[in-house]
Parts: sequence; structure tokens; C-alpha cells
Amino acid sequence: MTAVIAAMITAVVGVLGTLFAPLLQQRITARQRAEEARVEDRRRHLEERRTAYIAMNRASRQFHTLLKDALHRIRDGVYTEEDRTGLEEARREYRDCYAQAQMTVPERVLAASRELNTVLAGIDAMAKRIDRGLPGEGETAAAALIELKEAEPRLSAMRRVMREDLGITD
Repeated sequence: MTAVIAAMITAVVGVLGTLFAPLLQQRITARQRAEEARVEDRRRHLEERRTAYIAMNRASRQFHTLLKDALHRIRDGVYTEEDRTGLEEARREYRDCYAQAQMTVPERVLAASRELNTVLAGIDAMAKRIDRGLPGEGETAAAALIELKEAEPRLSAMRRVMREDLGITD
């Protein structure tokens, strides 16, 4: 190989390097941006789930507490319109959080929340029938309070599954 050919090859490689350097840099930058976008999407999705879990946990515990209070008051004959309104507001808040969670959380969290929802909805319906003076056979406030105890381990199980999904372990 002569010096002229070597010089031409060196010049061509230099020119190609100069031409392709911006393209290579652009590809590297595009990959970095795509990775940053994926990381941001994962962070945002985790934050959305976390927010839904907090709202659902708070609303389900509030609904459970007010439902228990309502049953005690019905049993004692001191259930008021204000109590009914507070329980209904808690039920609606719980329903809204549950509906939102159905669109954003994984199936195993939904399974745990469905188990809790079944108990709470059943007891709420029973409490309303008792309050209206139309209880089903064997339906009393005392019996409903006993059945409501089934919600407590389900509340704990739902919270545990949510924490696991968020990566929180003890």
C-alpha cells in the first residue's frame, strides 16, 4: 500500500467520523431520553398506586368504623339522621375510592379489596334494613356487629397486599 492510498483511507475515515459523530451522539441522547421517560413513567405509576392505596385504606377504615358505630347506635336505639348522613358520606367516599382503584391497581390488590367490599356492603345493606324496620330473618344489630368482625382481618390483608405491592416489607 502506498503512502497516497494510506493518506486517502485516513482522510475518508476522518471525514466519515466527522459526519457520523453527530448521528451517533443523537442516537445516544435519544436512548438516554427514552430511558429517563421509562423511569419517570414507572415513578409516576408507583405514585398513582400509592395515592390510590392511601385513599382506599383511609376510606375503607372510615366506612368500617362508622358502620360499626351505626350498628351500636341502632342497637341502643339512638341512631340519628346525622349518623345516617355521616355513614352514607363514608360509604360514597369508599365506593369512589374503590372505583378509582379498580382502574389503577393490580389484580391481587383488587382481589383483597373485593373480599373486604363484600363484607362491608353486606353489613351496610343489613344495617339499612334494620334501621328501616325491615330486617331479614335473624338480622339484628348485634348479629351484624358479629358479622362485621369478618372485615377486620380483610382490612389487614388488603393493607398488607398494598404495602407489598409498593415494595414495603417488614
